[in-house]
Amino acid sequence: MRATDQTLQQIERAIRKTADKFPPTEEASQLTDIHVRVTQETGELMTFDDDDRELTRCVVEQWIDNKDGDFYDVIPGVIRRCIEKQKQLVEGMSILKPYAFVLEDDDREPITELYVVDDDMVIIDPELMKGLDKDLDSFLDELLKS
Repeated sequence: MRATDQTLQQIERAIRKTADKFPPTEEASQLTDIHVRVTQETGELMTFDDDDRELTRCVVEQWIDNKDGDFYDVIPGVIRRCIEKQKQLVEGMSILKPYAFVLEDDDREPITELYVVDDDMVIIDPELMKGLDKDLDSFLDELLKS
């Protein structure tokens, strides 16, 4: 599933609306994470605070009645790109660091961390890390041979 421009715009708008709840001019709140829930059947994308209070919701039309078996494998990358595109806005939210955007399934079970905001740590996109174990193993084997 390739995200359409409309899908990306809808996700980016939801991120902006979430960030608007924590303007940088206010004193940092104790919130520790932003929980992102996506419902495959309805196409809803919702964000919540740690107390399960809804921050925003939107319907991503492309996701309505999506039957793809790899839906929850594909959407983290799409949402992550939208968050990274608005990095300055997201990192300026008045929330005590570190905090993360965490993708959850319908049962509120964490799937993956989408984005971590911390002055001392950077999370690398998992797509960039694919195959790294094999590369390191090959490197080590070659090193030990010589």
